[in-house]
Amino acid sequence: MKYSKERKLAISAAQEAGKILLKYYDNHYEINQKDNDSPVTTADLEADIYLRNTILAEFPDDGWLSEETADSTERLTKKRVWVVDPLDGTIEFIHGHAEFVVSVALTENSEPVVGVVYNPLTRELFTAMAGDISRLNGAPIQCSTKTELSKSTVYVSRSETKSGKWDRYDGIFKLRFVSGSIAYKLVHTAACHSDMTISLHPKNEWDICAADLIIRNAGGRLINRNLETVCYNSSDPFIPNGLIAGPHHLVEKAIPIFQKIT
Repeated sequence: MKYSKERKLAISAAQEAGKILLKYYDNHYEINQKDNDSPVTTADLEADIYLRNTILAEFPDDGWLSEETADSTERLTKKRVWVVDPLDGTIEFIHGHAEFVVSVALTENSEPVVGVVYNPLTRELFTAMAGDISRLNGAPIQCSTKTELSKSTVYVSRSETKSGKWDRYDGIFKLRFVSGSIAYKLVHTAACHSDMTISLHPKNEWDICAADLIIRNAGGRLINRNLETVCYNSSDPFIPNGLIAGPHHLVEKAIPIFQKIT
């Protein structure tokens, strides 16, 4: 298939980056605060360097967008751009929760065409490629077939739950599951471990690009708070207004609720 070589590389690179993360997990590493007050660790930075060097050695003409690499407008001139988060769920990593992943995506003309999300602790490998189905450790996965919100489960973030943003929406869903990394929540929704994922906080393209393709190829949909499909490799990768993902029919039913949540 067209992107088989790229998917193979993304898988092996994500798994090797996962080994780097595990080298530091439960061991000593430095934690610093970035300009946006989010934490970055030695593990984030070393995994990022490995991914960038490994992938661009194979595809030197491609562009690069990563959370931990200084951005360059050069990528905007590229047809193909890799969109990478070497450690999505840094806070979970720091606190010892097994809810962090390596996220590697390739976009072409602003659309994701390869997506790999790997949890090195649980060894869950989620993959997707344009023209193929989504898989978890090689087995096909599919989004939920639930049709009623009241019978559905939804992944939400710890911080949004702690701040009480979801309190007034008790009873709309059957259950709310609290979890860390947004990419991890999304791919678990693609695998029908929950019916939906809803995030109210801002995200960035590297947080969701790989998982977006995995959701799509599992029969689902991901949109932002403006009800738009996310366009990748944009001049500003910041996504300010949250997102909603799941099977098409549930996303449609949840849109009015999603728009009201503040």
